[in-house]
Amino acid sequence: MFLLEVLDSTIKKLKCQIANLITLANLSLGGFAIIFAIQENLRLSLLLIFLAALTDRFDGMIARKLNIESDLGKQLDSMSDIISFGIAPALLLYQGIIHEFGGPGTFFTIFYIGCGAFRLARFNITECNGYFTGLPITAAGCLITLSYLAIPLFPSEIFLFFMIILSFFMVSTFKLKKV
Repeated sequence: MFLLEVLDSTIKKLKCQIANLITLANLSLGGFAIIFAIQENLRLSLLLIFLAALTDRFDGMIARKLNIESDLGKQLDSMSDIISFGIAPALLLYQGIIHEFGGPGTFFTIFYIGCGAFRLARFNITECNGYFTGLPITAAGCLITLSYLAIPLFPSEIFLFFMIILSFFMVSTFKLKKV
């Protein structure tokens, strides 16, 4: 009987951590994307960012479905998102083309990351009302990542401008309906 109670307790604890484990997978994929971007393996970095987006899609969904949402999970998700959709995409695009702009390219890469962090912090302290305020960092990060594929097609200035625009969209006050 005691063994069954211990097993049941362990299963309940694991169930409560499933969403957090998926969130940590998001963070890990973002961390690997950063490492591969530094090593100039940019296509693998791109793939890992998109895999992080897939895991990010499921962590919240699973937490809601299993009724295991928590403040810890919300904070962990934001910490993971700044890695996977802030730093990793910014570094991918920086390594891919933005580095050509020298100091201004470096500044706007960091500016993008800062705007993403601000956006996440604002999200964490506001009440859920069915709308996002500003562009979610996940969307911005996926757009930055996707833009990497267009580097051969457009002049480099377009990518710097795109990064600046997405930065401002993240910290803007326009409302987007949650889907």
